[in-house]
This record gives sequence, structure tokens and C-alpha cells, in this order.
Amino acid sequence: MKVKKVLVSQPKPASDKSPYYDIAEKYGVEIVFRPFIKVEGLTAKEFRQSKIAITDFSAIIFTARTAIDHFFRLCEEMRVTIPDTMKYFCTTESIALYLQKYIVYRKRKIFHGETGKLDGLMSLLIKHKKERFLYIVSDVHKEDTSILDSNGINYTKAVMYRTVSNDFGPDEKFDYDMLLFFSPSGINSLLKNFPGFEQNDIRIGCFGGTTAQAVRDAGLRLDLEAPSVKAPSMTAALDNFLKEDAKNG
Repeated sequence: MKVKKVLVSQPKPASDKSPYYDIAEKYGVEIVFRPFIKVEGLTAKEFRQSKIAITDFSAIIFTARTAIDHFFRLCEEMRVTIPDTMKYFCTTESIALYLQKYIVYRKRKIFHGETGKLDGLMSLLIKHKKERFLYIVSDVHKEDTSILDSNGINYTKAVMYRTVSNDFGPDEKFDYDMLLFFSPSGINSLLKNFPGFEQNDIRIGCFGGTTAQAVRDAGLRLDLEAPSVKAPSMTAALDNFLKEDAKNG
């Protein structure tokens, strides 16, 4: 069966220049952006149950823009005044620059790594080892924090947002020939929305090893997996797949 309609379980790209649009035009397929999961912030009441006082900390670790949004949202809701002396440590420069949405960037002590992972921040964290770090995370964060422990970093994890299923409405069509997933949470949401889901001719593609394992653990067939040597991105993998599909169709 030829693929005609693809569900990409991510938000619609902000730019019209997304490779997905090129692929849709190239192969004459319809690509629909429809997340299976969504991020939801904890309420101030929920966060207070963690007994974490933000003002007890002298530095914050951010690994995502979403973490920044929910940190400042909760501070505002709880009327917490963040001192000008607070230091901010971000895993990438783009995350660090995002802080400009909430603070006067040039007047604050902001540090960033290059790799996007905690290990890329370690030299900076060790240099500021005397700080008390608050590490903002989601309820399903996967970052390995053993590197913080082994280097004696004084930190506390603070869950400020969570990933929940973005449920399908009763009148929402589910007529896709292919589903693309980017996290195990997406697979869980698929099975929650459609408890008796039968894959049959529906192709399933995923990005990342943990997502691939989640597909297999759910007893589903995995038809496309990225990244790989030939396809470092999901769009490259989809392009290759549809090319073969067109030949065989």
C-alpha cells in the first residue's frame, strides 16, 4: 500500500522552509503535524508540595527553553523575587539567549555549554562548585545526572512541568498510512488513545533508540528508524522511505 498521508507527532514547524514541506511536495503526500503528547506546567500549589524554596539556591541549570518558561511562570505565580545575583547555567547558547525573554541578559551572570548535554557544562559547574544549583526538569527527564554526583555538585532537581497525552477527540479522524514518533511517551499516548490499536498496513517510524524500543515493547512493527548513517535526521529517513515506496508502488 502506497503512503499517502503521514502523521508527524510534533508541533507544526514555525517556518515554511521545513524539509517536511519539500518532502510532501516531492512525493505528493499529505503531512499532518499532530503531537501525541503536550507539555503541561505544574501549578504553584503542586510545586509547593515539593518543599523546594527557589530562594535557597544561588544558581539554576536549564537544559530546555520549556524549563525556562515554567521556571519564570512559577516564580511569578508564587511571587518569588529572583535576586540579581542568581547565576544561570544553560546546556546551549540558544537556551541561554532565550533568557532574554525574562531578564536583562547583559546584567546577569549567564553561562552556557556547547554540546547540549550536562557533560558540556561540567567545567563551568566545577568552577562554580560553591553554588547551590537548582536543576529544572520535567517529570520524564532522561538526562543522566551521575556526572553531577561524581563531581560533587550540590544540586536539587525541581520538577516544574510534565508530559501528558494529547488526546484525540471523538470526531477526530485517524486515517493515516504512516505515523512518526519521537519519544516513548508518544507510543504510550497512541495506545492510550486507541487501546485496541491494530497496525495492519500502517507504517511506523521513530527517532532514537529508546523510542524504537518502546515501539517493539508495544508489540508493533517498526518500518523506519532514524538516525542512521544514511539518514541522520527523521526527514532524511522519511525521504528515503518514500523514495523506495514510490518505486515499489
